[in-house]
Amino acid sequence: MAQSFVEPDSTPLALLLLGRQADPDSERGVECPGDLPPASDPDLVSRAQAAKQALGDRLYILGHHYQRDEVIDFADVTGDSFKLSQQAAARQSAEFIVFCGVHFMAESADILTSPQQRVILPDLAAGCSMADMAADYQVDAAWQTLTRWGLSDTTIPITYMNSSADIKAFTGRNGGSICTSSNAQRSLEWAFDRGDRVLFLPDEHLGRNTAVRRLGLSLDDCVVFDPHQSDGGLTEDQARSAKVLLWKGHCSVHGRFSPESVDDVRQRVDDVTVLVHPECRYDVVAKADLVGSTEYIINTINAAPPGSAFAVGTELNLVRRLAESNPDKTVVFLDKTICFCATMNRIDLPHLVWALENLVDGNVVNQITVDPATAQWAKVALDRMLALPAS
Repeated sequence: MAQSFVEPDSTPLALLLLGRQADPDSERGVECPGDLPPASDPDLVSRAQAAKQALGDRLYILGHHYQRDEVIDFADVTGDSFKLSQQAAARQSAEFIVFCGVHFMAESADILTSPQQRVILPDLAAGCSMADMAADYQVDAAWQTLTRWGLSDTTIPITYMNSSADIKAFTGRNGGSICTSSNAQRSLEWAFDRGDRVLFLPDEHLGRNTAVRRLGLSLDDCVVFDPHQSDGGLTEDQARSAKVLLWKGHCSVHGRFSPESVDDVRQRVDDVTVLVHPECRYDVVAKADLVGSTEYIINTINAAPPGSAFAVGTELNLVRRLAESNPDKTVVFLDKTICFCATMNRIDLPHLVWALENLVDGNVVNQITVDPATAQWAKVALDRMLALPAS
């Protein structure tokens, strides 16, 4: 899906969307003028506290790093999607797992937790644009194309955690493995021990960055499979000669950082270290100083000496939280014009309170369930990842 970005004019609307009227050379760079006003119900915090206390050990709230502060305040544990699912599975006493994240994360939690545990997503509209870019019918059609060309037997699917349960199950059925941004290199190495090429789903940027920067492949070794074009927009010879078939998908936040963002922040912030997530574009990653997963970003900034300066290319909620928890350092958002992940931010305090109070009343709302066959094959793919040797 082609990306487009139009620089807005300096109108009142643009200022409302992009930032408070402040000097961009002096502000810390982690403010968003789209901040929501105080909740219309001033009792939401006390209601959430009361509901959580009433549910006690029956409840376990998971908060992804990209969630709002008002939600994170009630999380029992914070982390990335896979870590949170593992934490939920280990919490056998918790009957209700309230996942403050997006839909594919709740699916993963349902796959990994026990049958008696029920996973709740406070807002069913909290999806993931990247995961939605690889629908099951599209991936099945792509695999049929590779089969027609005689390539499926020598192609290993590697699927990023940020994918639907259906795509994880496809990966399990076809001899592949799941990966995270932390172990993508090990996953690709595992795949190349078993096949001639990899079909990497659904984020082309993570796949390209890992293949080229970590495995030493060339950019020409990687071709993009576009599900919206016939045969992915490739010829049989192009697919056959490629080492990595990159699914045309991206994160709507990370995919919009640009090389110009890096150049701009280097001019604005003295001695800045540019630290980006590997979901960013290849030309952005090539200009950055450090590249790593969400946990890597957090640990790097927290461990840095006082006086350090970082420009961070990842979701704004996390960047702002890192800035607030590291007042002795300069932590700014890599780009001045991007705010929060829209789908992550659908989980807000009103939705959380609504879900918790319904649980207190005995009503299980917004339960996420994965059918047994899909869950079985998705877990096969997840277990292959878990069996990979530690780095």
